[in-house]
Parts: sequence; structure tokens; C-alpha cells
Amino acid sequence: MEISEAQIQKQTFPVTGMTCAACASSVETILQHTDGVKSASVNFATNTVQVEFDDSTNPDTLNKALEDIGYGLIISDKEVSESVKEEEEKKYEAVKKQTIGAALLAFPVFILGMFFMDWEPGRWISLVLSIPVLFYFGSHFYTNAWKQAKHRKANMDTLVALSTGIAFIFSAFNTIFPEFWHIRGIHPHVYYEAATVIIVFISFGKVLEERAKSSTGTALRKLMGLQPKTLTLIREGKPQEIKIEEVALGDRILIKPGEKIPVDGKVLEGSSFIDESMISGEPVPIEKLVSAEVFAGTINQKGSLQIEAVKVGASTLLSQIIKRVQEAQGSKAPVQKLVDKISGIFVPIVILIALLTFGVWMVVGSENAFSHALLASVSVLVIACPCALGLATPTAIMVGVGKGAENQILIRDAESLELGHRVNALILDKTGTITEGKPTVVSMQWADSVGSQQSTDDGLQSHPVEYEAAVDSRQWTVDQKSILHSLESKSEHPLAEAVVKYLKEKEIEGVNIEDFQSVTGRGVKGNFEGKSYFVGNENLLKENRIAITPELESRAKEWSKEAQTVIWFADEKQSLAILGIRDQIKASSKSAILKLQNSGIEVFMLTGDNRQTATAVAHEVGIRDFRAEVMPSDKSQFVKNLQEKGKIVAMVGDGINDSEALAQADVSIAMGHGSDIAMDVAKITLITSDLEKIPQAFRLSHLTVNGIKQNLFWAFIYNLIGIPIAAGVLFPINGFLLDPMIAGAAMAFSSVSVVLNSLRLKSRNL
Repeated sequence: MEISEAQIQKQTFPVTGMTCAACASSVETILQHTDGVKSASVNFATNTVQVEFDDSTNPDTLNKALEDIGYGLIISDKEVSESVKEEEEKKYEAVKKQTIGAALLAFPVFILGMFFMDWEPGRWISLVLSIPVLFYFGSHFYTNAWKQAKHRKANMDTLVALSTGIAFIFSAFNTIFPEFWHIRGIHPHVYYEAATVIIVFISFGKVLEERAKSSTGTALRKLMGLQPKTLTLIREGKPQEIKIEEVALGDRILIKPGEKIPVDGKVLEGSSFIDESMISGEPVPIEKLVSAEVFAGTINQKGSLQIEAVKVGASTLLSQIIKRVQEAQGSKAPVQKLVDKISGIFVPIVILIALLTFGVWMVVGSENAFSHALLASVSVLVIACPCALGLATPTAIMVGVGKGAENQILIRDAESLELGHRVNALILDKTGTITEGKPTVVSMQWADSVGSQQSTDDGLQSHPVEYEAAVDSRQWTVDQKSILHSLESKSEHPLAEAVVKYLKEKEIEGVNIEDFQSVTGRGVKGNFEGKSYFVGNENLLKENRIAITPELESRAKEWSKEAQTVIWFADEKQSLAILGIRDQIKASSKSAILKLQNSGIEVFMLTGDNRQTATAVAHEVGIRDFRAEVMPSDKSQFVKNLQEKGKIVAMVGDGINDSEALAQADVSIAMGHGSDIAMDVAKITLITSDLEKIPQAFRLSHLTVNGIKQNLFWAFIYNLIGIPIAAGVLFPINGFLLDPMIAGAAMAFSSVSVVLNSLRLKSRNL
């Protein structure tokens, strides 16, 4: 019987118990093979699964199917994002408590094992303290190892469970039945400290992992929080508040001053300026008139609008950004996977060597064949203990992250450190990254009626305007600036704020303006002492038949080519002055870009700004390849295109509009003054917003990765040398058989060498 669409339900559930991408794959596979399920899609980044199922099954049945393999679904009336957040916090707190509890009990065991190894009561104390460390605080290692074993796989948990379990069982046997060895002339040793310390160190690594995972979820929740939960619907001419889920295509929506736009739409009535920095990244709000497009998540400023809903729900631009961020983050693989892959090969080999060692000794051994076989096989397992392997990556990362923080480079996880030194393509946003992100007045030119041109970058060193001989020229110039200040202070245009701020810094006071008017899309005008004055674009002057002096017109064209926005100031007869407003380029941008290019990295600039401005900025900082007027999806696609060409891509940005590309990039870097969402999505944040920190971050990556490689070398060199010795290869030559205690000491020394090697990074210069 064919299932009708009406019988199909689509729901999203938080998933519990997932610790890696392989877990996500297992959850997806199990659900897809559950009766009644049409499809299942797991997103590991958000710990959720979207399931389509028919009436023959229900959420409880799906949960039961997952519980059989150690996972589960959270079935709750709460919003999915809230449930996920609660589960992440609960899991992080649980792992943290496990680590603290294990550390408190392991410390006395370590002291007894290292300094009171021959004290008989100390062995019994260690036995008692080790049991809760291994089988309560560390029980999840054994549980996960058992799950892997059932699927015929081995990972880090397998190695931890096997080595600590064998060490504990062997130690417990030696504690309870020491006479077994005494009658054979052998002194029994115990290795409780090795077993418990391993649990503590590996658990600490899990705490760091959970904290990083939680931060990823926070970024997505903040993106989702940009969309308001309610909106004001105009129905039959009357406003009414409804939930965002209830809005439909074609609905008429009222947008009040200061509100977020709830859907993608078209302006039906009214005019306003809207802050679209989350979409374009540009600091200047965009004027919206009738028929203009507006986007969900952008912020209305002072005007009131009525819009028609064109795209709602998952179709909006904001929702698409959220979706792409989730997909890009979900495709990431943490650097710890390297250790798991190594362990997957390493564990079976070690077990095989231990079994082979036991078998060979049983065949060729003398009257103490069993004793020698057991000691040699246990020595193999103990010396192959993964303590150093487990510390190799976390210690290097911890020191590297600390070193970065000292240099105002905040690093969120190991992945960015692993890939940073391999970056060969870097994408920079313009506004707020290369530039300051704040429009400021950089030039001011006053007209002179007698034809002498005056250029004044500070705006106040001009000669007097010889316009009315009846008025003292110096005083009249001050009045002109005061009139300009008063007109702009009444304007709602964002660029007016830059002019007002500039004039305030020059201690220019305002005057009383009469009959103030805002001219849509042009500027403002007002009267002072019976005369009309205008501030706005060139079209405002032309429409009012105001004479434009050739000197100012020529200078205005020059400024436009230099990426300055020109503001005109005029009276009712002629132009009086022009102001150049620009987003200043940071002092460090040019030198930092040159360093990156000299190191072999291709530097690109992507911006939502116009091509003229982009060209001027790119030319000034030495960037040859740039794109202008790009949308967030264009930035993300540009990253993908470079990746398809085999590039390791780093993206640098500071706005919500950059978050999609940041999530897609191999290495994502946010500027410290940028949006919270950009900083949450990015794996690296530069506190000072100084581009000089980017080459330093890549240098730090190089040093840290070298440290990890060296640590892995030291972690394995003891095994490569020690395992054959532990197996007894020297016994036929000189009668030497490695004592498990010496094997434990060698294992401990390998851990110390790894930690000391990681600490070397602290003294390195970036």
C-alpha cells in the first residue's frame, strides 16, 4: 500500500550518546533501517536528527531502536535548540565531574605507587581507590570499547579499557594472591597508578572536547536567535501579533522602528533605513522605499514599514545561512580522529603481539614458562599503554592555545592549528577587516567665490568664504559650519552621524534651524535667518538649481575615485562645501597582506560594497584579486570553488554576513570587534583586529603541528623499542627479561617527555 503524503511526519530530535562522526553515521543507519522510517539525516554539529516517518511508527519506537546500540532521542515539548543546549550542558558537567572525581582518587594512588611501592597496606589502599576510578568515573571507556568490539572495531577507548583493565586485574591478582609469585621466587608488582592516571588524563581530554562542541552549538543558536519569535500582522486593516510559525506567503506585516525584519519581503508602504550589515557586511544602513526588498534578521531603524511576506520559514535568506553553516560545521573532522585512526591499527597489533609473546614463551620456556609468559605479555600491554599517545595532541594544543592567547590570538580547537600552516589561499572581507568599519569624515573642501581653491583635510583651516560682504567673513564661516552641524544633527541618515561627530570634535556648536525637511533619497534642507541651506548628494543641488562650483565638482570626482562618499553643503544659490566620508583602511592591513603574499599565500578580497570602492581599497593594500557586490552565499561559494581546486582556504571576517563562508573555510578567523556569531563560528579570533596577527597565527600553527608530530614520535618510539624488549627478545642473548614495573616506568617517562616537549613551545617566538 502506498503511503500518502498526509501520513508522513517530519520531526527533528536531539540525539544523546554521540561522541564522533562514526556515531552519527551509526544513528543514521539504524534509523533508516527502522520500520516506518522514510528517511533520516543526522547533523553531528548540532547533535540532532531529522526523521521522516509514517503512522506505523512513533518517536518512542525510534528511541527504542537507538537505545539498543547505546544512543537515544530526547522526546520533549521544548524547542529542539533548547533541548540540545540542555543536553550539551548536562554532558559537559557529567564529564567534568567524572574527571575531577577520578583525579581526586588517583592522586593518592599515584603517590603510593611511586614512593611507597613496597608498603603492603598501600597496595590494598590502592586497590580500593582504583575500583571507583576505573569502574565508576571511567566506566564510559569500557562501555564504548564494548560497543566498538560488538561492531568489530577498535579505537582509543578500546586501548584505554584494555590496558587499564589488564593492569588492574593483574595488580589485583598480585595484591590478593602474592604467594602465587613468591613460591616461584618472583616478587609481584602492582600497577594501579598507571591504570588510574591514564583514566584521569584521557578524561581531561574529553572535557576539552565537550567544551568545544558546546561552543559550536552556541553559534548556531545565536544565528537562530536573529529571527524574532513573533510579528505584527495587518489583517483587515487591523494589527495583530502572531507567532513567526503562523505567517504565510503574501501576508502584510507591520515593521515598527527598532524591530527585526521577521521574513524576506517587499516594501508595500513607508520608508526607512535598514541595517543590513548581517547580509552585506557594510556599516551604512540602506534606505528602503516602496517595492524595495528586505531580508529576515535585518534591523529596521527609525521609520515604519509595511511589507509583504515573499519568503517565510526555511526559505528566507537567514534560514539558508543557518542551514549552510550547519552543513559546513557538520562536515568537519576533529584532529583527534588522527589518534583514533592510529589506535585502530595500533590496538590489534599490540594485542596480537601480547598473545604471540605469551604463546612463544609457553612453547619455548623452561619450568617457569607460565610465569615468564604472563609477565612478558603483561609487560607488552603495559609498555604499550596509551598514556603518551593520549597526551601527545592535547598537551601540544593546550600550550599552543595558551601561547596564542598571550599574543592576542584566541584559538577554539585543534583543527585550526592543524591546518593553519598549510593555508595557501586567504580570503579577506573588506569592511571591518581591512578597513576600520566606521564611516568617518576624512576630507573637507570649502568653496571660494573669487576662485581660489582651498583643500583642508581637517575641515577647519579654510579661508573665509567671501559671500556676503556685510557680514564679518571669519564669523560667517563659523556660522556656515554651525548650520551644517545643525542640519546633519536633525538628519536620520547614518552618514550624517559621521559629519556631526566630526564637527563636535572641532567644537562647532549648532544653531536654530527652521522648517527642517528630509528629502527622500537626496538629503535634507532647512532655513536659517531667512535663507535656505541644503545637505545631501549632488542630485539635491541640481534639482534645486543650485550652482556647483567647478573647483568642488572636480574635487568631488577625485574623492569618488578614492572610495570616498561625497556630501554636498549649499545655500539657495551655490555650493559652499563638500565633505569626503570614508571607511579608513587599518594601519596594519597593507604590511600584513604583503607578509602573507611573500609567504606564498594568495590573498583575495570579497566585499558587498560597490566595485569603485572595492577597486580603490584593493589597489591601496596591494590585493590583485577581489570581488565586489557579493552576497553571503557568493562568499561561501567562492570558498568552495577554491577548495575544489585543491586549496587550503582561510577566511577572515567580522560580520554575520561572513559566518556562512567562515563555516565553510578550512580555517576561519574572526576579528575581535566583530559580531558574536562570526566569532562563535570562527575557529580563531583576533582580539586586537590587527591583520598582523594572521601571519603570527599561521606561525603558531606551524610550531604546534611540529610539536604534535614530535609528541607522536616520542609516544611511539618507546613502543617500537620497548615492545620487543618487553616480549623478551633479549632473553636468549643476555638473559634479560623486562619487569612490568620497568615497563610502567618507561611508559611514564614517555608521557613526561611528551609533556616537556609540548612546553618547549612556550619559549618560541611568533
